[in-house]
Amino acid sequence: MSWRIFAATPNPGIDVVSLAMKISDFLASTAVTTDVAATDKQELLADLARKAAAVVDLPAENILAELLKREELGSTGMGGGVAIPHARFHQVKKPFGMLTRLRKPIDFDAVDGNPVDTVFLLLLPDAPVGERLGALASIARKLRNPATMTALRRARNGAEVYSTLAAD
Repeated sequence: MSWRIFAATPNPGIDVVSLAMKISDFLASTAVTTDVAATDKQELLADLARKAAAVVDLPAENILAELLKREELGSTGMGGGVAIPHARFHQVKKPFGMLTRLRKPIDFDAVDGNPVDTVFLLLLPDAPVGERLGALASIARKLRNPATMTALRRARNGAEVYSTLAAD
């Protein structure tokens, strides 16, 4: 058996610097909520769309429609009790995030089949690929870390959750 190793080379269309975004660049401490009650994915996404609409000045219906359109492509439930629903908008000038920790896990059609208790909503500019990937990659990497997830789930309030996420 022989193995081939391929070296990854940067895509000339992606700004590598923008891939290294800090979570605090797109998540405000006021955008973290804990102990949120939701019965299902649809209800939660509608609630998140309403809350985000007030901040990014877009109609909640548009945000919800784009989130649902993205979910139709495949669930944003990435496993481990985490989902990162996201959508792009030309009106959004910089990435915007909200983190919600649920009181009880809900079904989110996650890739591992397990329910979700941590949801990070991400609204992205319809901008160059690197900028979009930077925010999504940053939060996905952080939420895949078992130590981070343990700390998030143990956090007593939104301020502790934010501190955990914003720490480098």
